[in-house]
Amino acid sequence: MTSGLPDIEWRVSDAPVPYEFALAEMEARAAALVAGEARELVWLLEHPPVYTAGTSADPAELLDPRFPVFRTGRGGRYTYHGPGQRIGYVVLDLRHRRRDVRNYVHAIEGWVIDALARIGVNGYRAPGRIGIWTTDGGPEAKIGAIGVRIRQWVTLHGFAVNLNPDLGHFGGIVPCGIPEFPVTSAAQLGVDATAAAFDAALEATFLPFLGSLAAPGENES
Repeated sequence: MTSGLPDIEWRVSDAPVPYEFALAEMEARAAALVAGEARELVWLLEHPPVYTAGTSADPAELLDPRFPVFRTGRGGRYTYHGPGQRIGYVVLDLRHRRRDVRNYVHAIEGWVIDALARIGVNGYRAPGRIGIWTTDGGPEAKIGAIGVRIRQWVTLHGFAVNLNPDLGHFGGIVPCGIPEFPVTSAAQLGVDATAAAFDAALEATFLPFLGSLAAPGENES
């Protein structure tokens, strides 16, 4: 699988990747990118079941630590990662793109929304709530989480989209600190989407995402 851009590595891991290994790998890649010693990276994977805590996580929202809990430098609160969830870690250099954190988060959301549309899920942004939402199943529910960190204008972390995870595993936390809205998945919405199908959708919508990060007056090529 290739992004079509030879200077960006597009990596797909078929077997679950331990969270601590992925975090260390991503941190190392970001440091090497800052130093000019590595390429940018899009890494698609899944983790064994874990809970992760963002920089604004409230300990009261960890209801049942039935899985390992990891503190991480991304923004946001508690979330769950596990089999059936597609995670995208995005390590990009914004030093030669638009240096705008809000624009980057908005662009990540737009990329995931566009990819979901290709597998038959209607996602959208909700004012005041970061992430990807849908009403395809009736009541509004969250299908994708966004959590990023930007260090020296190099991005870390990214997104997590629920394809067919065990949604009961979210019961150990208050997902993203929003108790009034449930989480959902493509499978719960009646969409049978494999990781490979969603990866292909992400690849097909990648160039417009990059274009939305271009500095004013510049275009990705």
